[in-house]
Amino acid sequence: MGASEPDLYRDTWVRYLGYANEVGESFRPLVPVPVVWASYGVATAYVTADAIDKGRRAATVSVTPPAPLTAPSPHPDPCCSCQAHAQDPAQATRVGVAVVDTFIWQSLASVAIPGFTINRLCAASLVLLGTLTRWPLPLRRWATTALGLATIPVIITPIDRTVDFLMDSSLRKLYGTSGEPPAPH
Repeated sequence: MGASEPDLYRDTWVRYLGYANEVGESFRPLVPVPVVWASYGVATAYVTADAIDKGRRAATVSVTPPAPLTAPSPHPDPCCSCQAHAQDPAQATRVGVAVVDTFIWQSLASVAIPGFTINRLCAASLVLLGTLTRWPLPLRRWATTALGLATIPVIITPIDRTVDFLMDSSLRKLYGTSGEPPAPH
């Protein structure tokens, strides 16, 4: 994909699927627990799809033209080509780094940390509303859900930057890249 072409998983409406579990956590007081777990399934599918996409993008980046690793195959069938399975080690490393970095970054920044944050915020607010008000339980549950939903846009950027810092300070030092997850163009 060219640099001018939008990234399906980061520049389009598909990005919002990564926030499904935060919405699920916000609605936890109102919906059955399996619905909340399903929202984690949607978010995890998004994370996995983005990691696979970044791996495919890294696989299409050509740093240097690959040199033939073997002689042409004596087999006329291209499926049996010896070169079909030959792989550039640098390319394999790029793909692995792109997939692992994206998967870990997205898992932390889109699923684990925000899900935990919204879960604890909603649980605490439900308890506090029960202690501090005489509101009926359904109203407290809706207020908790509204607070959880309103919190999502507020926590996104700080969590993203924190995960960038944590990964730049640890895992990314192992493979020598920093900043956003690798997104070769």
